[in-house]
Amino acid sequence: MRESHPGTCPACGSEIRIVHHRLDIPPHFPDLLLVSIACDACGYRHTDTIILGGEGIPVRWTVRVEEPGDLAIRVARSTTGKIEIPELGLAVEPGAACEGFVTNIEGGILYRFEQAVETVLADPESEDERAAALRMMETIAAAREVAFPFTVTLEDPAGNSALVSEKAEKVLFDPGDA
Repeated sequence: MRESHPGTCPACGSEIRIVHHRLDIPPHFPDLLLVSIACDACGYRHTDTIILGGEGIPVRWTVRVEEPGDLAIRVARSTTGKIEIPELGLAVEPGAACEGFVTNIEGGILYRFEQAVETVLADPESEDERAAALRMMETIAAAREVAFPFTVTLEDPAGNSALVSEKAEKVLFDPGDA
């Protein structure tokens, strides 16, 4: 179900529309709320995911990507979620400009890492940085082909993120130990 409500832009005070979209993604959570805000006047944007009825318990999801079909595993990440692929040495940390999203491992996670590396390639600080970025692009391309197994970890102290797959393992954790 999609609903739209009027609101005020937190950046410039202009009138905006706040869009709520409820998704049903069984078996892990019956109600996922996507909240999207966009201001035409100043360009402010914000997106987040909220698990309705969730207990807000810190959670760490882990899945091993071993075959091409695993790239389609759904990822629901809130603004408090951290995504990591240890084998690649890559992580997306939550921050002030962080947005929530629902995507999959290939199109959303690996693609986002590629975009970040392309930003480095657009203006490298040194030839060594350029060479390292090119090697990382090759490694990400190999991961997209599942040329080697790798692990995706999604950690969320607010409990509003998930890896949606029978293969995914869910563990509760203490954010102080993270």
